[in-house]
Amino acid sequence: MKNSMIRLRNTGALALSSWLAISVVACGTGMAPKQLVDARAAYQRAQTGQAAQLKPDEVHEAKVALDVAERSFTDDGDDQKTNDLAYVAQRKAELAEANAANAQAVIQKKQADEAAQAATAGQLASTRSELAVADQRLATAGQALAGTQQQLEAEKKAREEADKRAKDAMARLAAAQVGQVKEEPRGMVITLSGSVLFASGKDALLPAAQDRLGQVAEALKTQEDHKILVEGHTDSQGSESSNQTLSERRAQAVVTFLTSRGVPTEQIRGQGLGQSRPIADNKSAEGRANNRRVEIIIQPVERR
Repeated sequence: MKNSMIRLRNTGALALSSWLAISVVACGTGMAPKQLVDARAAYQRAQTGQAAQLKPDEVHEAKVALDVAERSFTDDGDDQKTNDLAYVAQRKAELAEANAANAQAVIQKKQADEAAQAATAGQLASTRSELAVADQRLATAGQALAGTQQQLEAEKKAREEADKRAKDAMARLAAAQVGQVKEEPRGMVITLSGSVLFASGKDALLPAAQDRLGQVAEALKTQEDHKILVEGHTDSQGSESSNQTLSERRAQAVVTFLTSRGVPTEQIRGQGLGQSRPIADNKSAEGRANNRRVEIIIQPVERR
């Protein structure tokens, strides 16, 4: 028994060291999302509590899941995959704690049962009281475990439904040929030609642009679990400073229009990038036309 406890402590220390090492590496990629921070905390509670002794296999599963989430964060940063993996790791750690509490209650009940059999008449009332407490703990642990499992299923279903609504909205937008809709590592990107939205050198939206952006706004209103970035881009005609200013004004014009059509202001922001990120050769008229664009990037955010 003593050797087993030593091995458990050594394993815990090694797991903690590994977690700290991953955290240090992950720091290089930016601040960890809250879902990953919560998963780390849940694993730490499980690893330092009674779950490490009573359910070491489940604690190990939680650690493996957390390692996968940490690697995803290191490789890909704060994206949907990282948040989903962190969510699974957190739930595994919480289930390990709940199962450990259940196992502890079973042990206590067994001990109380054995004590009741050996007790004298004078001790019987006290033993029955302890048994009732153990039964209550067992019932509470069982309810907590059932509640955690039901919550996990409900949250999973809600997430799947929200994702389906979001994808359907993007599919309708692409079918309507409002603009180019493409999924990239940074999120779902809607690209609108600058010539369709604005007159040359201007930042006021053209009448025809409002119809297209109205359809975009309807799609964006289904993205309640996402943040939205509007980027303005120009070609290389004109000075770099004037292009930067123009791209900022155009991005803000699109943001203002979308919020007027119901997109939450706290969910969206604009950014001007001027001529710094061309997607085609500025030496040709066609290339410059492609570079004059507005990109709307829909990025998932952490989910509770």
